[in-house]
Parts: sequence; structure tokens; C-alpha cells
Amino acid sequence: MAQIPLSKAQLAREKDSLAASRRFLPALDLKRQQLMAERNKARAASRETRAAAERAVVEAGAAIPMLADRRIDLKGLVKVEAVRIGERNVAGVRLPVVEDITITIRPYGRFARPHWVDDAVRRLAEAARLRIEAEVAERGVALLDKAVTRTTQRVNLFDKILIPQAEKNIRRILVAVGDNERAAVVGAKLAKKKREEHKFGGATGGSDGEGGV
Repeated sequence: MAQIPLSKAQLAREKDSLAASRRFLPALDLKRQQLMAERNKARAASRETRAAAERAVVEAGAAIPMLADRRIDLKGLVKVEAVRIGERNVAGVRLPVVEDITITIRPYGRFARPHWVDDAVRRLAEAARLRIEAEVAERGVALLDKAVTRTTQRVNLFDKILIPQAEKNIRRILVAVGDNERAAVVGAKLAKKKREEHKFGGATGGSDGEGGV
């Protein structure tokens, strides 16, 4: 680590840095707590949506056992045509949000297929919509995970490194400045004493000379 100047100017810089870090840390930690709370909510919502999608498929099978009839082709009846994704800002993080899902149902002859196909198509379309919403929600959770990790690292940087280092630097500089000031005072006293001794000695020497004459 580079040595810092042990000077009053550096002391002032370290104190300013310490004060700024102490002001910034609470706000940063508050943001971390907000992100964690939002992540917990997003995880719960994501799990709920995923479970709802799975339930839709299971309930479709339970309510319409005829889905197991391989002679009736339901493949391609339900198709996701388009998904429009927007964004919302959560504690400074841009999260994806589903704005619109376009699902098309391929025309089929209602007289050529059993009446329960209508209900099957409706349930399958709902399952498709929920799956897309779950996937987008999971993407949001991943983004919040990254944001929490990044913010936690910054909190730790200030709390465990920058602030303790500034405090340590201030203590070192204070000791050095105090030693320098004491040394300067001692040096000044010694210099004054020498000047006084020299002056007194000079005056004494002058008196002895006159007495010899």
C-alpha cells in the first residue's frame, strides 16, 4: 500500500473522506435493505406465478381427462404470437415487466372436435400466459440478486475497508503531527536557550576584558 503524507493537509483530506463515507454509508445500506425486500417480494411473486402455471396444466388434465386421447390432436391450437416487455424502476434497478401477451388460437371446427376442446384451449392459453409471466419474473429476480450483491459489496467496502482505513490514517497522522509539533517546540526552546547562553556568554566576556585593562 502506498504511503500517505503525514501532514496536516493530508489529515484534512482524510477527515473529509471519512466524513463523506460516514454520510454515504447509511443511505447505501438503506438501499441494500430496500433491494433485499424487493427481491424477497419478487421471489414470492415468481414462485406463485410459476406454481399457477403448473396448476393450470394439472387442472386442465384433471378436468379434461380426454386430453390423454392421442386420437385428438391439440398440437398447435394455442400459439404465443407476441410478448411486449416494458420496464419498471425498483430502487434504481430496471426490471422487466410484461405489458401485453398476444396468444392466438388456431381455428378449428367445433363440430369436428369434441365440445371439451374449447375448455382445453382456454386452459392451455392461460398456462402459456402464466409461464411467460413466470419467466419474466424470474429474470427480474436475477437482476435484483445482482443488484443486492453489488450493493452489499459497496456497503462492505465502506464499512470494512474505507472507513477503518481512514480512521487508521487519521490516527497515524495525528501521532506524526503531534511528534513533529513537540519536536518543533523542543527545538525552539533549545535554540532560544543557545541564543540566550551565547548572548550571556558574550556579555560576560566583554566585562572581563574591560576589567583586565
